[in-house]
Parts: sequence; structure tokens; C-alpha cells
Amino acid sequence: MLQRKEIHHILDGYVRDEITIATMGSHTALQILKGARDEGFKNLVICKRGTEEVYQQFGVADELLIIENYEQFMEEKFLEKLIERNVILIPHGSFVEYLSPKRIENELLVPMLGNRMVLEWESDREKEREWMEHAGLRLPEEFKDPKDIDRLVMVKFPGAKGGKDYFLASNPEEFERKLKKTGLRDKDRFTIQEFVIGTRFYPHYFYSPLKNRLELLSMDIRYESNIDGLSRLPHILQDGTPEPSFVVTGNIPVVARESLLNPILKMGQSVVKASQELFSPGLIGPFCIETICTEELEFIVFEISARIVAGTNLYINGSPYSQLLYQEPMSTGRRISREIKDALMDDSLDSVIY
Repeated sequence: MLQRKEIHHILDGYVRDEITIATMGSHTALQILKGARDEGFKNLVICKRGTEEVYQQFGVADELLIIENYEQFMEEKFLEKLIERNVILIPHGSFVEYLSPKRIENELLVPMLGNRMVLEWESDREKEREWMEHAGLRLPEEFKDPKDIDRLVMVKFPGAKGGKDYFLASNPEEFERKLKKTGLRDKDRFTIQEFVIGTRFYPHYFYSPLKNRLELLSMDIRYESNIDGLSRLPHILQDGTPEPSFVVTGNIPVVARESLLNPILKMGQSVVKASQELFSPGLIGPFCIETICTEELEFIVFEISARIVAGTNLYINGSPYSQLLYQEPMSTGRRISREIKDALMDDSLDSVIY
């Protein structure tokens, strides 16, 4: 893994009043770019050819760099070009998925917001579960052996693929039949997780090491196809045709009842504290805890996304929660640039960049 001192040595060579906030053109790039501009930074978006029209249409990018494929992003000359522009990269789900956690950890020399050590803990299902257990969160039961399936389970595959290939099964035979359909048996590990019935809540947090403060910025529910469409036709769902799928197609805003905010904040604080103990300095910046709230009003946690998540796109002008914390519209994208701006003023960039 690239050492912090290597990245900080590069960062030391940056011209402080010429820093450029940059990200990959996908996922949450629009709000990241707008947030950078709102905070007075130059910005840059790196687009795979054919995707640049979105960023031209909305006019939030100061500069577009077009690449032919994602491999080009990691080429030495391209990374040198970014460093020459004093770029600080902002990771998001597509960024991590397309470049791969290992390559980001070992090859991406460009300074990046956050702690890249978190990628190993986020992308490895076993390490992620260790992190969540260390935080004292309540988790769904996992089945190590498909032969032990004795209730409805969800089968998940690694990576930020937006729910692609996830499936439900109620017994070992159904598991084997559906796994065979995916074609992923040999090349991908899978996680078999108890399917919990309840309300999905995805709270969006921001942890600032500069202020040693956790902020709840917003919250969403994911809209998944085709399971959300099938829910309108329960008789079809019971018949099992067509097969439910869980590919995320959009996000729905949600505000939790006020009495639930205390446990939601405590979950975030526990996750940050556990991260500091497991992989110091721990989480930096935005993250999301993916939860189900049961009818007993208990939160079951099934995943941590240790970066900005797509549900924050609902709140480019802020959410009911960010409006309580800030006097101006504050998206997660803008909050990222605010943290970098504050670090520049305090001469403490190395505390938020790795």
C-alpha cells in the first residue's frame, strides 16, 4: 500500500491557492463539482468518452479530461498530469468500482480525500463485518454454508455494483439454482445474509477530524428495480415470476421520526470510533450506514459505504438535517470542499488527505 508520507510528500509540492478538486464523471460527480465551485475551488471532471455530455449540459465543470477507458486513468503520465494541476481527488462508488480498491491503495499517487486504508475494510465482507461487530452494531445473521439456509436470505456479491446479481433464496436448492444463473460461482465470493423485513434507512454522515465532529447531513431510501415495481403486484411476487432484482435505479428522500435520530447518531459515532481503533486515523469525511429499521424500532446494519453515496444527490441544495447545521445550502459534495477549505486555512491538509 502507498504510504501516507508518499502522498503527503506530493501534497507538500502543491501550490495551495491553485488546488483543483477533481473526480470521475459518474455517481455523485455533479454535486462534488458544484460543491467545489460553491467553496471557491477550481474543479475538474475525468470522463470516459461518451459520458461527457452530462457535465457539459449542466455546466458545473471548469475543465473536462476525456479518457478512452478507465485503465488510462491509472497510467503514470495521466497521474502526473493530475499532480501538475494540484488535484485532490474525491472518491465515490463508481470511482472505487472502476479503478479497484487494490489499485487505488497501491498505485494512485494523486492525493485523495479520506483514508485509503478504509478501502480494504469496506471491500472485504469479512473485514467489514469485523468492523461492524467492533462498533457494537446489530447485524443480520450470516450463513457460511449454503446448506444451512433455513429462512429467507439475500445473496450478495462484492464491489459497488449497485445490487447487480443479488438474489433471494429460502433453501439450499433454491440457492444453488439461482447462483448457477448468475454464472458467478467460481470467480466471485458471495455473502449469504438473513433477509430482514423493515424500513430501509440510509443515513449520510460526515466525520470531520478537524472539528472532531460527526454530522448527520441527510438520509435516503434506495429505489431498486425490479423489486420495488413488483411490490405493487404482490401476487406476482408470490408466484416467483419474474425473478426479483435489486439493481439500484434511483433514490427517494426520507426523514426519520425524531425519536430515531438518537440511535442513528449513536450508530455513526460507534462506526467512527471503531474505525479509529481498527485502522487509524479511521474514517475521514462522508460515509453511509445501510440499515433496516424493524417494527420494534431496532436498527439492523448490513453494510457500510465509506465514501459519498448516490443518495446524497437528492440534496444538492441541502436536506432538513443539513439546514439545521448550516445557514447555506450544504450538500455532501459541498461539505467535502468545505473540509478541504478549512484544512487549508488551518494548514492541516495532511489530516484529511491520503
